[in-house]
Amino acid sequence: MEDGSYIAGGVTKVRADQYNGKVTVHVIVACIVAAIGGSLFGYDVGISGGVTSMDDFLRKFFPSVYEQKMHAHENNYCKYNNQVLAAFTSVLYISGLVATLVASPVTRKYGRRTSIIVGGISFLVGSVLNAAAANLGMLIVGRIMLGVGIGFGDQAIPLYLSEMAPTHLRGGLNMMFQVATTFGIFTANMINFGTHNIKPWGWRLSLGLAAVPALLMTIGGIFIPETPNSLVERGSKEKGRKVLEKIRGTKNVDAEFQDMVDASEFANSIKHPFRNILEKRYRPELVMAIFMPAFQILTGINSILFYAPVLFQSMGFGRDASLYSSALTGGVLLFSTFISIATVDRLGRRPLLISGGIQMIICQVIVAIILGVKFGENQELSKSYSILVVVAICLFVLAFGWSWGPLGWTVPSEIFPLEIRSAGQSITVAVNLLFTFIIAQVFLTLLCSFKFGIFLFFAGWITIMTIFVILFLPETKGIPIEEMSYMWRKHWFWKKILPETT
Repeated sequence: MEDGSYIAGGVTKVRADQYNGKVTVHVIVACIVAAIGGSLFGYDVGISGGVTSMDDFLRKFFPSVYEQKMHAHENNYCKYNNQVLAAFTSVLYISGLVATLVASPVTRKYGRRTSIIVGGISFLVGSVLNAAAANLGMLIVGRIMLGVGIGFGDQAIPLYLSEMAPTHLRGGLNMMFQVATTFGIFTANMINFGTHNIKPWGWRLSLGLAAVPALLMTIGGIFIPETPNSLVERGSKEKGRKVLEKIRGTKNVDAEFQDMVDASEFANSIKHPFRNILEKRYRPELVMAIFMPAFQILTGINSILFYAPVLFQSMGFGRDASLYSSALTGGVLLFSTFISIATVDRLGRRPLLISGGIQMIICQVIVAIILGVKFGENQELSKSYSILVVVAICLFVLAFGWSWGPLGWTVPSEIFPLEIRSAGQSITVAVNLLFTFIIAQVFLTLLCSFKFGIFLFFAGWITIMTIFVILFLPETKGIPIEEMSYMWRKHWFWKKILPETT
């Protein structure tokens, strides 16, 4: 391909080797503040399962589930099988799905910071409503507001991190979002463990403390700089260059800045990014925007994280033991994310996704075999087999934490050319939230119906997604975000699909 050729993305020259800059304090601070938004998503994931296993919460809002839990559990796997209880968890994700579609044009027209601030305020309102809930209706409205916050935050934050980070460290810095998510999950598990003995309002404290990261995200969003990409895209070229020089710690940013200008000029000629992303030249990006987030949820991780206390209690663990076990899995997830940060920009995205997938498959099969052979309708697992199940689940979570957990967000956020970036990220978030909603809503029913087979169900999906990565995902390590379009034309499959350059 000649230097002067046109490709999707508007960048007509490969200038990656001319990029200069280092990791500055401005980049680190901005990324930490932005990534706090990930802790909101993580906190809710971790808090929901713990709260729904608290007796005081169930007695107030779901008395029928409480009675079922106490008395009517002929089948251990069906203790919590209730669609209204599942809706308490899942309504957040369907409202988040709608919100992210609204957030896309806001993020493009008004900047990444605006969406981060809107997300923080919405989550703050939802936290207050949940903590003060006097009835189920107020509780659900609070969950909807939390969903709006997650929709805006998940739309803007991965984009913000990708655009602020230097190319050679983009993977690691982008994963600040996942670190914050896993920290939120771990914190929620610790809080649940501390509040479940506070009678009768411990659940209010668990839900209300989500206001803390929401407040930090809102205040931080006011003070962090806008990304240079967004400023250039919205016509503030001079300001964009000053921000770029500041965050790169050098005046010599001509090559990177020119790529942004080229990309923004082309982006501004695109009036309907959602319509354009359907064009053939964006087929690889569209496929990844759909399949990566869908596969991330189909690993089954959210089922384990949402319902960890419920799941462990269903397996026969006592109340305290189930909370211990869920706290342990949250800690493992947090630790494993740092493994990914340390290796993603050296080993690349593909090796982590493939190795993580293989380990997750093995762990799911082991859990299914143990439960299938040793755990019946009204049995409890022996202590040794209970420990083995927890170890296998922790190894599963460990593998997810260095592979599909962070990379399910990182890969989509770094592949979109500027002209479809907000639309592409919006699709990624919408698909993630749609599948999260579906799995959250049906998991308790699937657990009741499939029993131990639920783990084989997810193992089958992980097998499919690992094959998908091997065949269709090229390595994105070290490729500048504005020059990603060239990567697809070198791939054995996508080069056959993409139209000829003009």
